[in-house]
Amino acid sequence: MVLFAECIHLYFTFLFPLFCLQANAASGMAVHDDCKLKFLELKAKRTYRYIVFKIEEKQKQVIVEKVGEPAQSYEDFTACLPADECRYAVYDFDFFTEENVPKSRIFFIAWSPDTSRVRSKMIYASSKDRFKRELDGIQVELQATDPTEMGLDVFKSRAN
Repeated sequence: MVLFAECIHLYFTFLFPLFCLQANAASGMAVHDDCKLKFLELKAKRTYRYIVFKIEEKQKQVIVEKVGEPAQSYEDFTACLPADECRYAVYDFDFFTEENVPKSRIFFIAWSPDTSRVRSKMIYASSKDRFKRELDGIQVELQATDPTEMGLDVFKSRAN
């Protein structure tokens, strides 16, 4: 009985914490507080049109790379996304319903171009769900590998 108790003690003292660390590492990168803060400002105060997020591999966290002012256009937003690197982004899309009522939808975009590194694609894919959970209020999600998959026509059709 003493041996069993020692085994349980060793498991919870040494092995269990290692399993927990692996599970947390597999679930994605840490999220910098600035990401949540900027998103809340976009959602509540409409301070930004868009936010582009980047994973800093050395720091092992998601950070804010760029914010777009409310007056900036969709074209300004797409120009911020690199052609050969992955990014996350949120975009506050304004539109009119068929009844001519102004509305807004917050889009989450997982940008993963075909030309980006495989390692980068894997890191962004494995971190996406955890990151999205930190941004409460996302209404529509898009996964895009080239600009045509996130064109204005796609936004319009998914907004309704």
